[in-house]
Amino acid sequence: MTALKEYDRIEATALWRAAPEAQRREVILSIGESTLTISDSNDTALAHWFLPAVERANPGKLPAVFFPDGNNGETLELAEDEAQMIAAIEKLRSAIDRGKPHPGRLRWLVSLAVVAAVVALIAFWLPGAARDHAARVVPAVKRQEIGSALLARIIRVSGQPCTDASGVKALRRLGARLPSPKGSAKLVVLPAGVRDATHLPGGIILLNRALIEDYEQPDVAAGYIVAEHLHAQLSDPLNDFLKQAGSVTTLRLLTTGHVKAAALDAYAEHLLTSDPAAISDSTMVAGLKAWSVRARPYAFARDITGESTLGLIEADPFATSDPEPLLSDNDWQRLQSICGS
Repeated sequence: MTALKEYDRIEATALWRAAPEAQRREVILSIGESTLTISDSNDTALAHWFLPAVERANPGKLPAVFFPDGNNGETLELAEDEAQMIAAIEKLRSAIDRGKPHPGRLRWLVSLAVVAAVVALIAFWLPGAARDHAARVVPAVKRQEIGSALLARIIRVSGQPCTDASGVKALRRLGARLPSPKGSAKLVVLPAGVRDATHLPGGIILLNRALIEDYEQPDVAAGYIVAEHLHAQLSDPLNDFLKQAGSVTTLRLLTTGHVKAAALDAYAEHLLTSDPAAISDSTMVAGLKAWSVRARPYAFARDITGESTLGLIEADPFATSDPEPLLSDNDWQRLQSICGS
């Protein structure tokens, strides 16, 4: 320990008490390299205090009282007129304190880092992990329940699903011809609300009546059904719902099996007002090939000019051959009448 140069060998008069029962006596106090030396009037050293161990008993008050750490019975008292020595001791104590290790501060910093890591974990990892876990463990019946609850809310905007009896039978045949990877999808034709098509948890696919009524062949509706199958494969519909609904809804579903109506309302609105995620041409072509659906009718339905869907048109897997029929002509005519006149 090296004392500050400006205080090297300064001296002051002080009152020293060697022990609580001892009499105070006047001494000469001097600062050395790393010690306070206490001497009598004959320059005989009475005690040496190690500077790093010097403590003050009455910070900010006068006369200043100091003692060696661990022995507050031995004291040094400096009067107000020894301000230079008091300032020197305080400055040296501050400089020494800054150089000391601070276990408490280190513990505080470590604790802060741990808390920050936990917060980051909760904020960035836990929501996704919880959603993924829910997507794995929520049973099919609960998915269907959530999908049906969302459909009930969408119907408030779109109107009741089209239910002509012969048309519904034809729609079921189309669903059987284009099953989802997890079994036959439940196809629902709506009079309005849905722009083209969308899907819900539980294997429910919603189709706008225009996809059926405005085209001469079922290939267009089939293309949109395949696109929704692919959307559901690329991103789990339940996970999509929970991501939009938030972590609280996810945890509530995992712990209680219930979802609040407000979360369902918000997601239903989101589905009706948001554009679907894009599917690459290569993925779409592979899907159309797997389900034996022509690409050209679907591509021109999306863009009548064909400019933005040229990749689908050129890669049509059935450009030179006909796939298995989607529906018979009679079933297609019945399906076109599913919403009535």
